[in-house]
Amino acid sequence: MIKKYEDFKSEVRKNMRDGNGEISITHILDCANDLKAQARMFAKLTIVPGASIGYHEHINEEEIFYILKGTAELDDNGEKKILRTGDVAVTSNAGHAIANNGSETVEILASILKF
Repeated sequence: MIKKYEDFKSEVRKNMRDGNGEISITHILDCANDLKAQARMFAKLTIVPGASIGYHEHINEEEIFYILKGTAELDDNGEKKILRTGDVAVTSNAGHAIANNGSETVEILASILKF
C-alpha cells in the first residue's frame, strides 16, 4: 500500500483532552482500514506555542511520541520532562500530557498501539 500526502485527512481539535488551544492532526494512516495490526492512530501532531494536549491515560495501549521538530514539555505519568527534536517517549498503560511552552511550533509523529 502507498498513500499520497494529498490523501491524508487533517483536523483541528480545540482544547484536546482539556488542554489549551488548538492541535492540528494529520492522519497519515486510517488505522481501522489501512492496517492489519491493532493500532488506533498514526498521525502527525502540530502544536503551536501555548497549546497543549491535556493529561489522559492509555489503558491497554501504548502511545509513542517522536519529536520531529521543536521542544515540548511532557507530563510522563506525573513527572515533567523536556523533549527535543529527535527524542522519543513511550507511554504504556499510564498517563501523560504534552505542552508547547516555547516560541516555536512543535511537530510530533504519534502512534497509538493496542494490546
